[in-house]
Amino acid sequence: MAAKTQDFTAMMKDMMGAFPVDTKAMDEAFKTSATLNEKLSAVALEAAEKSTELSAKWTKDTLTKMSEMSKAKKEPADYAKAMTEFASAQAEVTAENMAAFAEIAKKVQMDTVELMMAAGKDFSEDATAAMKKATDEMTATAKKASTAAAK
Repeated sequence: MAAKTQDFTAMMKDMMGAFPVDTKAMDEAFKTSATLNEKLSAVALEAAEKSTELSAKWTKDTLTKMSEMSKAKKEPADYAKAMTEFASAQAEVTAENMAAFAEIAKKVQMDTVELMMAAGKDFSEDATAAMKKATDEMTATAKKASTAAAK
């Protein structure tokens, strides 16, 4: 009885042909990544828009107050009074505006963390699904190969 030689080339070809390259999982991961980037961009753009509006309003208010301060006064003491009022008003407005900028930054941070956590969950689910599919396919291929080798 002659020993039957295994055709390892054919077996390797079958295994490599069955090696899971799940383009659907890659597409899903790309879509998840693209969606995350879109949402992060929206957060950044909204923050930039709010910051710009706040800066423009602050500048306009400051210029209006400077205009009042720079008007000619009847008495020299009125100049000191106008400067004191301007400085006091600016200190108050500065505190308000810095608090508003802090709120914008806080919202950006909260939105970003929320998006990253959701994206992490999505990426994890995508990876789990892809790995399960790959494992199932590799198990099936290994069983097929071992059955073929036993014959």
